[in-house]
Amino acid sequence: MKLYAYCLAESVEEFTVPVNGISGAPVRQLALDGLVALVSDLEIASVPVTRENALMHEAVVRTVMNQTTPLPFRFGTLATAEQIQSYVSARKTALESRFALVRGCVEMSVKIIWNASFNDLKVELPKSQNEEGPGAAFLLKKKREIVGSERLASEAAELKQWLSDQIQGLVREEQVSLRPTEKLVLAASHLVERDAVATYTQKLTAARLERPELHFLVSGPWAPYSFANIDLEFEMHFGVS
Repeated sequence: MKLYAYCLAESVEEFTVPVNGISGAPVRQLALDGLVALVSDLEIASVPVTRENALMHEAVVRTVMNQTTPLPFRFGTLATAEQIQSYVSARKTALESRFALVRGCVEMSVKIIWNASFNDLKVELPKSQNEEGPGAAFLLKKKREIVGSERLASEAAELKQWLSDQIQGLVREEQVSLRPTEKLVLAASHLVERDAVATYTQKLTAARLERPELHFLVSGPWAPYSFANIDLEFEMHFGVS
């Protein structure tokens, strides 16, 4: 029998868990050398990707998050009790460092969409004497695309710095992805202390008013999925699903 793993957590007194989890299976605690894993016993080879299962996974993790700060596993993680125990024992020092990083924090997500594109930039290049002909026209088009790409990259980098300035001092750690040539230009995950979430949200609300040309998608608080970083280590070590 395999266990469905929801998250790891530091042991706390009077720790409570939801009665049921994935596929209605009972949720229980698995003691792991000072830590605890929230798991369910399942007799299946893989977990169906359904809305109901995804919501149950999140519900279990959120219940833990309301009591302490968990390191959540990716949806669908199945392993044996021995594999989970072996992983925790082998990575105990690294996991303690990870808990120290996220303790008392939640994850906030910010996505920024812009309307910039190559066509919007209307890059004008100096004319040369050899612009005529299909070959020259093709090269000129490519040159405009390169210059436009560089300009988009510069504007995206400025946007990243602007966002960082707006929430300075409120983020313990961040992960930011830039895609200058796409509508979704910036995707950021911020690790924010629970007591600072209200201030963080207020700062973002004010920032949005400064940049009406941008569309913001803000969500959270979530468990620190982006900062747990345990899925890849676990899967590489054991090759589990």
